[in-house]
Amino acid sequence: MSFEDNPELHNIRTRLRATDSEVRRIALLDISDFEGDDHVTLIVDSLRDPVASVRLQAVQALEAFENELSIPALIAVLDDPDASVREAAAQSLRELKQPESARFLLPHLKHPNAFVRAALFRALRELRIKESSLPALAALSDEDAAVRREAVAVLGYLKQPEVLPALAALAREDPESEVRRAAIGAVGFASGEAILPALLSGLSDGAWQVREEAAGTIGKRRLGNALEPLIAALDDAYWQVRLSAARALGYLRDSRAVPALIVTLDHPISNLRKEAALALGEIGASGGLPALKQIENDADPEVRKSARLAIAQIQTAKSRESSRETLETIGLDP
Repeated sequence: MSFEDNPELHNIRTRLRATDSEVRRIALLDISDFEGDDHVTLIVDSLRDPVASVRLQAVQALEAFENELSIPALIAVLDDPDASVREAAAQSLRELKQPESARFLLPHLKHPNAFVRAALFRALRELRIKESSLPALAALSDEDAAVRREAVAVLGYLKQPEVLPALAALAREDPESEVRRAAIGAVGFASGEAILPALLSGLSDGAWQVREEAAGTIGKRRLGNALEPLIAALDDAYWQVRLSAARALGYLRDSRAVPALIVTLDHPISNLRKEAALALGEIGASGGLPALKQIENDADPEVRKSARLAIAQIQTAKSRESSRETLETIGLDP
């Protein structure tokens, strides 16, 4: 609908030219009530407003649009002198849903501003297009840690086996722990035992955040060959790593972890006792029952709840095993 055909839109255009910046800002709020994209040019023009609060409102108004005008305008605003406006533009680009929007982002991935490069890779991560793979791979050597981290995320979401060696190397060698942690998470999107060396390396990383990520990723991928290192991680100096390791051992469901998990039931941190109880329930080994019954009266209600749940799981597993054995005894297929 054109401005001439709609008096309300015409009124908004007039208000956007007002000398009072608050009048201009409120006009941008009102313009979002209109359907269609005929008025996008007004919003884009407001991105050059001298007042940051108006530019911020314009960015937020553009978030609903993905077209030839809005996306390039948002990319340009990533260089805005005001941090809140830059962050809002980056957030709006993260909300892009249409894969074809990537054509606006790709040409700017070598922008001289590291914030811009990182924001563009963050937007591309959500779009998951194969054309972003090569630029992301090149960005693994970017001088800025935030850019490397976002490029890692792009590659992780694409799940391409050929980039696994580069991600594994980054997980071991990058000087920034945040990048190593992201690389560990991205490696976890791959499948098979080929990812195990990088994850094991992560379990011995100097940063606890990386060790925590490695333990969690091993559990989610159910890599049974990492059982012993995971059990060792229950003694990590950081409780966050211990918690992640306990949860991972539950995923693995290997009864060899039961003794170490029983020891963890006595830990002074209640979240660790809870995770150890839940892991014992997932494993389903009857050897954990006596220790679980001892914490049924734990001071923490969440621990008590987890203990009861684990006991029920183990008892159910025992009942099923007993039924299976009975059926086999009488010659029936369980």
